[in-house]
Amino acid sequence: MENTIVKIEGLVKRYSELIALDHLDLEIKEGEVFGLLGPNGSGKTTTINCLLSLLSFDKGSIEIFGRKMSPTAYDIKRDIGVIMQNVAVYEELSVYDNIDYFCGLYVKDKAVRKQYVEDAVKFVGLEEFLKFKPKKLSGGLFRRLNIACGIAHKPRLIILDEPTVAVDPQSRNKILEGIEELNRNGATIIYTSHYMEEVEQICTRIAIMDKGKKIAEGTKDELKRTIKNTETVTIEILSLPEKVREETGSLPHVYSAEYDGARLTVRCSGGKHNLIRILEVLQKNELSFGRVYTELPTLNDVFLEITGKALRDKED
Repeated sequence: MENTIVKIEGLVKRYSELIALDHLDLEIKEGEVFGLLGPNGSGKTTTINCLLSLLSFDKGSIEIFGRKMSPTAYDIKRDIGVIMQNVAVYEELSVYDNIDYFCGLYVKDKAVRKQYVEDAVKFVGLEEFLKFKPKKLSGGLFRRLNIACGIAHKPRLIILDEPTVAVDPQSRNKILEGIEELNRNGATIIYTSHYMEEVEQICTRIAIMDKGKKIAEGTKDELKRTIKNTETVTIEILSLPEKVREETGSLPHVYSAEYDGARLTVRCSGGKHNLIRILEVLQKNELSFGRVYTELPTLNDVFLEITGKALRDKED
């Protein structure tokens, strides 16, 4: 039976009239890479801050590793690693000394700490930059330093908040591969990101928040099965009479057929032969067309349908 690493029940956090968290429930099992998604203002950061006891809350309970979390629960905090979006390292210290300092907050034995720091350096690929000061690092290397500082003490639970923001593709791939390796080595991960493709790639289960509530939860495949759109067919076509567009829109399983003057986009809900039927309509009307491609729903489609907004949209 899987152990529960994080259990949040009925969490309520108010700021005067604003309800930032509205009876939130979350349960994260050992070994998961748990994606926490939501538009700006949805409550993700508040949830993480409450989880870490950086914020007090009005109602509810938080347990980590089966024990009640509190500001003084240092035995619990010892096993948590945090990598926040805003990088916080000491500019006057070298790469090595930064990692050593943060590791030393949890590991007092010098020999063990030395080994842990070396492991972290190797893990993020900073061997050639040990004497560099942070300001000399590129954005991607700076982010890797931040990760090394957060995971050097080998925590059981790692919280990563937007770890790949503003980094180059090579560093992004290195970071994602590192997260998957941390998970294979036994760490449970809580992961927030605005990059849906990353979440699809690495997260085993996902919760979507909006207005302080959890509005959906499941694996990426489970979430995709909850939405109306099951297939999107896009056809490049330079001329499309309105009557043909309407005929396409009336086909079985089609709920939307939109034409922008260059592309016909047809969205379907269910059905196995949607593309064939659409092409038959065009051929019957003797219309020529260019490229045709069909897409299954993405996590972004799920997000848009259940929240009604793009991931970076702000609350009104």
